[in-house]
Amino acid sequence: MIKYILKCKNKHEFESWFLNSIEFEKLKKKKLIKCIYCKSQNIEKSIMSPKILGTSKSDSANLTSNKNLIKIKKDLLKIRKFVEKNFEYVGDRFSQEVRNVYYDKRKNNNIYGTASAKEKEELREEGIELTSVPWIDDKEN
Repeated sequence: MIKYILKCKNKHEFESWFLNSIEFEKLKKKKLIKCIYCKSQNIEKSIMSPKILGTSKSDSANLTSNKNLIKIKKDLLKIRKFVEKNFEYVGDRFSQEVRNVYYDKRKNNNIYGTASAKEKEELREEGIELTSVPWIDDKEN
């Protein structure tokens, strides 16, 4: 596995893991990599330094770190399953739907969906608080 710091055309930076560099290039070519903030598919790798693993005390720290990452992934999967079970998915209509809930134009339903960075900022300016949850797939990688 390799972790890349990625940057979209709008200069958003985020991290993602890939099986190897060939896998990254294959997914990029098929336009299967999207910015987690604005959904742009124009993605490039940022400059980064590799982490070299050897036989030292840091190896046990890496093992602990990997165990923590596995626990975090499991916790995020639990959150995703809870949200999918208990919230209504409204997709890209999220901004309008959350306003409807906030201004009490309909019942106070639990909803989730997607919003652009601009829409999120507009909602914050209106006093509507949002929470973003990393949406990870239930896959081995």
